[in-house]
Amino acid sequence: MAAAKKRLLIVWSSQTGRTRQLVEAACAGAAEFADEVDTVTMRALDAGLEALLAADGLIVATPENFGYLSGAVKDFLDRTYYPAEGQVDGLPYLVLVSAGNDGSGAVRALERIATGFRWKRVAEPLIVRGEPDPAAQAAARERGALLAAGIAFGTL
Repeated sequence: MAAAKKRLLIVWSSQTGRTRQLVEAACAGAAEFADEVDTVTMRALDAGLEALLAADGLIVATPENFGYLSGAVKDFLDRTYYPAEGQVDGLPYLVLVSAGNDGSGAVRALERIATGFRWKRVAEPLIVRGEPDPAAQAAARERGALLAAGIAFGTL
């Protein structure tokens, strides 16, 4: 009998389409492990507790808005924090930021929240300033593959 597939959840928000490009690249990387991992992408406003609790790994992709996370991503985190408390400890995650500025505020905010959730960061945050070029898309793809491989083979 085949083992149950693992689940990679990608929660994202995008208004300009730049963050969406990073999500698509991360999905392409995760697809390298499609036999072992189901990749589920959800807009942050549609994602909730059930999706988070079912995840074996998480990518949060957000634009930088006013030096912070997007409101939709922050809303997802707010809605799931207390109900998920103690149930997602050690969840491997990584972050993708589409920045108009330097992206550091969005990263700091997410890492602080992730500490509260007790998630485990598995790669340096990817901050992409402006339009995602081929190098940025390759970096997002690599991160998607890294997280999918890690949860598929239990190394994270």
